[in-house]
Amino acid sequence: MEAARKLKNPNRAWIRPLIEQGGARYQQIVRQIATAVDDLVLRPGDRLPPQRELATALGVDLTTVTRAYSELRALGLLEAQGAGGSYIKRKALGQDMTVDLGMNIPPLLDSPFFAQLMKAGIAHAQERMASGDLMGYHVGAGALVDRQAAAAWLQPMLGAVDPGRIVVCPGAQSALAALLLTCSRPGDGVLTEGLTYPGLLAAAQALDRPVLAVAADAEGMSPDALEDACARGGARVLYLNPTIHNPTTRTLSAERRAALHAVASRHGLAIIEDDPYWRIAGDAPAPLAALSGQSSAKHGAPVHYISTLSKCLAPGLRTAFIAMPHGAAITPVLDALRSISLMPASWMTAVATHAIETGMAHDMVKLVRHELAQRQRLAGRLLPPGVQCHPHGLHLWLELSPLADPYRLIQIAQQRGVGVADADAFRADESVHKALRISLGGAMSQEQLRVALEKLSAILQEEHRPARATGIV
Repeated sequence: MEAARKLKNPNRAWIRPLIEQGGARYQQIVRQIATAVDDLVLRPGDRLPPQRELATALGVDLTTVTRAYSELRALGLLEAQGAGGSYIKRKALGQDMTVDLGMNIPPLLDSPFFAQLMKAGIAHAQERMASGDLMGYHVGAGALVDRQAAAAWLQPMLGAVDPGRIVVCPGAQSALAALLLTCSRPGDGVLTEGLTYPGLLAAAQALDRPVLAVAADAEGMSPDALEDACARGGARVLYLNPTIHNPTTRTLSAERRAALHAVASRHGLAIIEDDPYWRIAGDAPAPLAALSGQSSAKHGAPVHYISTLSKCLAPGLRTAFIAMPHGAAITPVLDALRSISLMPASWMTAVATHAIETGMAHDMVKLVRHELAQRQRLAGRLLPPGVQCHPHGLHLWLELSPLADPYRLIQIAQQRGVGVADADAFRADESVHKALRISLGGAMSQEQLRVALEKLSAILQEEHRPARATGIV
């Protein structure tokens, strides 16, 4: 019988006593090991002490070390070899994986609570499948049970909403495209801020709706600039992203919302209010749709309100809702949606409905808000001055020095395993914007985010120091 392989001796040179006020003990262990890897105290292939031995050395329980090692595996720093022990991976973080800070997705998609939410929702969907109805064609505004759940979801934003005015959609992008088709014709202009959601730019281009940029100030879109743009003619639709604006993070005040609605009303515009971040903001004014009473034409510009689960629960749920204005015909929107995607995925809608009905969606939003608050504070400590952010936002906006080369910054960041988004992705006009949008939800953990932000901060310092934010350009 072949002799047992002799194990490599553990590397203990990195071990330091834990700090009383240094945060969660498992996170301190993760930080010690990540720092040791960066400082080459721990090298690829080094063996870590057995978990029980490390727990004794640090004076913590075994579960704390187990959690730390699990976190390190998620970070891509550690690989377990069964009885052979745990080893620093041959390729450390940043060499074999990129931390995506370029896409706005909510954190905690790998959390136990989200797994529980999905498990319960899938079980509920299976029960609905037993009738044979769930997996058939569902062309229309959505099943009554799903529209009722949508009304419950929208109630904090809009107050009581008649489920008959709600359209269930397979994601906000299809809702946005359907509303552009419904509210305008080819060649009609769409008014939006000079920096705006890339999904709008893509939909407008595909549907031959020219995008017309409206100037903004430190509070957001300027009513005077909107008045001037309307006077020039050619526009039929006003697109607004009023809460934690993507990308600049600003939230329109109640007064600014009312002023913009008044301008749109005088010029006969239809408003698309895309509001994915209202629930995670926690401090946003009422939407324009609520201020206008989901108005009919006699009360001013009609507001079509879009709310999605993608930014506060999970993009993979592919569930969004349109709250139609009072008195607006719903059939044209349904016809447009049918031409784009026929119908939502019924079983995913059933999962979303169950999460809303049971309150699990509400609980998940609270967890996401808490996690984002911690990530925003982490970013505030690690990034240079000049960051525009919201305390619970999924992203932040960092204006760069006029001397900075954003393309070079992004290229270097990508080479070092960090993805970020450049201002050009959000540009609705020919203006030059030197800025980065940095998303905080894509990192699998706060520790992974810390490592990525430290790398990004170092790159910024190596190139050019960013200027302080001076309002929107």
